[in-house]
Amino acid sequence: MITTPGQTKFQYGIGAVNYHTGETVVLIRRRKRRKEIAELLEALLERHPLETIYVAWDNANTHQDDEVEAVLRRACDRLVLLYLPTYSPWLNPIEMLWRHFRREVTHCELFESIKALIDATYHFFERNNKTPENLLSIIGATP
Repeated sequence: MITTPGQTKFQYGIGAVNYHTGETVVLIRRRKRRKEIAELLEALLERHPLETIYVAWDNANTHQDDEVEAVLRRACDRLVLLYLPTYSPWLNPIEMLWRHFRREVTHCELFESIKALIDATYHFFERNNKTPENLLSIIGATP
């Protein structure tokens, strides 16, 4: 008899990369809904309390709702959302970073547990935040 792993457990990476500095903000969550997207926007505002933040993102349905609108209202014009054309992931720098992440961390890898995968994920982003020039190169920006 061959045992199977059972029900698949999902974890989602939700993140942003600063196109000018290479700094990343990544949240790992069990779901990727409007609430978690609003959490990412709040994390960006906390990280940059005095600056105006421009966020380029696609037209996913999780990006358009009351929770996101509430964050925008509380930000008092410090958060500007730039909607990219539909089906154009090559225009979004974070997509290039996710592709690099998958190649370096998860491609052809089998993790013992979801915790090991999450640890590897955070390690990747912590390591890359220490060398922002490499991250800028990955997303096609120049330092």
